[in-house]
Amino acid sequence: MKKLSLFALFAALTLTGCKYTPVKTFTEAEDPTPLSEEAKAAWGGVKAGLNGAWGSPDFVYSRSEVPQNLTEEYAVAGWRGERVSAQMLLWTAEQVDGVECYFSDFVSEGATLPSTIATARFVRYTLGDVPDQSCLCGRPNGHPSLLQADMLDSLSRFDIAAKTTRPVWVTIEIPQEAEVGIYTATLTVSHNGFGLTRLPLQLEVLPQTLAAPSEWDYHLDFWQHPSAVARAEGVEVWSDAHFEAMRPTMQMLANAGQKVITATLNRDPWRYQCFDDYEAMIYWTKNEDGSWSYDYTIFDKWVEFMMELGIDRYINCYSMLPWGDCTLDYKDLTHKDKKLCQVNAKPRTPEFEQMWGPFLADFAKHLKEKGWFEKTNMAIDERAPEDMRAAADLIEKYAPGLGFAIADNHNSYKNFDNMRDVCVGQRHSLVSPEEIAARRQQGNVTTFYVCCSTLYPNAFTNSQPYESELLCIYGVARHYDGMLRWAYNSWPAAPEYDSRFRRWASGDTFIVYPYARSSVRFERLIDGVEFSEKVRALRAKYTPEQLKPLDDVLEKFKGFEFRNGKDREIINNPAYNWVERVREANQVLNDLSRSLAE
Repeated sequence: MKKLSLFALFAALTLTGCKYTPVKTFTEAEDPTPLSEEAKAAWGGVKAGLNGAWGSPDFVYSRSEVPQNLTEEYAVAGWRGERVSAQMLLWTAEQVDGVECYFSDFVSEGATLPSTIATARFVRYTLGDVPDQSCLCGRPNGHPSLLQADMLDSLSRFDIAAKTTRPVWVTIEIPQEAEVGIYTATLTVSHNGFGLTRLPLQLEVLPQTLAAPSEWDYHLDFWQHPSAVARAEGVEVWSDAHFEAMRPTMQMLANAGQKVITATLNRDPWRYQCFDDYEAMIYWTKNEDGSWSYDYTIFDKWVEFMMELGIDRYINCYSMLPWGDCTLDYKDLTHKDKKLCQVNAKPRTPEFEQMWGPFLADFAKHLKEKGWFEKTNMAIDERAPEDMRAAADLIEKYAPGLGFAIADNHNSYKNFDNMRDVCVGQRHSLVSPEEIAARRQQGNVTTFYVCCSTLYPNAFTNSQPYESELLCIYGVARHYDGMLRWAYNSWPAAPEYDSRFRRWASGDTFIVYPYARSSVRFERLIDGVEFSEKVRALRAKYTPEQLKPLDDVLEKFKGFEFRNGKDREIINNPAYNWVERVREANQVLNDLSRSLAE
């Protein structure tokens, strides 16, 4: 948010005659969780006016309760080039309008960093599921809901209702050229220019430098959903306005280190699993003479658009094996009406080769002409091993050398010698470090994913923020190259109001919101990706002996088995204090960052 002096605040109020304009925004849902008598009574003891203090970015806070365990001061540390997170809490027993946040410059003994390196975003509340092992891939009818803090709004002002708490998410982007040292700043909160609350913030710039996201090795693969942007932001799909609407949302993904472009080979390969069907990127036509032609115009435009944003390692194309009935759409010019037709091209049937053989040959030719052949993979999501074998054989026959990628929940990767992009479902597979190293030596990538079947840790709207970073640290400990998530932005009808969607656990289908609005889950996942990159950078500079404290703390994460239905046991068992282990891992990493640079 903007920086503004007290004089400017006073002048603005004088010129406007202290006239207040209500903030225009959507109304959040009522809190479905009954408030205890003790929680109700706590509001009676709240000091008049607007109250503020620092909370923890590891947890979410109730909108309806007075926040607890807060502090007046807060300190963060990070590398040059890193972005770090903090969370402030505002609460009031009475209506407080026009709340704004302003940062001072960050000042050390010998240097100053501008206030613009910090932003403060009001956290919004959305409906989600009460976390429960029974509510994963299949929400029971009548499952209870909760109100969860998640979306980071783009509003510069906010009206806070009486007897409510409003979190504010703070992000500090440390310049790569920043001088090492300890800086102090002040976060000032006002409402209509009055009731100033000042909170000190300390930033330690550590003596290491993190590369730009475009140079990160971490293999982040979040599946994009272009059609969802068109519907949510009210533009025609594949129009120029659609691509412009997608730009800030997809740039936010590129800035997190995304490596993979999600493309579709035909219409809606996930068969109605999303609120919005995936519109086709490639149009298939059966010509009057029985030959086939393919229109790649939209596919090319999408790929080029994403590459311009910096996402260009892989193009993963879904899918030769769609979910459901394997239906393909095509325009049939041999028919007298030249109509749109469908065929069910199941694996190991004549239709499968008849449809996919000509396409694969033509697609390979097109990719070579565009210079994309070496980075394109025919991607398949959680299909049976025998079906995947049929697809792989057909690729080898008609487009030899074309890449293959799988999201694998059957251990199918073991049946293929040189699969370029393997992502294993963590509940189903555990790839050994030796296998990962061997694949990496061949230039191949091995990642993992969690989805609706894993209660903890995850990045649902009912997850705690630290869980997103925990997933990344787990991946480092297990030597994975990165992680996959379905999906980045497959939004339900109104995600900012209600994050639940059909049978999926709340928030499973998205991690950011329409109009390029982030979430606490996404911010903490970026923290985790940066953790991974910092470990990689230290390993490239220092010896294993020097990094032994880091390897020792990562060893603790290797024993984390969130598989085989043990999620509830892990959450309830005090021995599994994973938030403390996440904090410990970051502390060790920071300590080494200081000591090794001396």
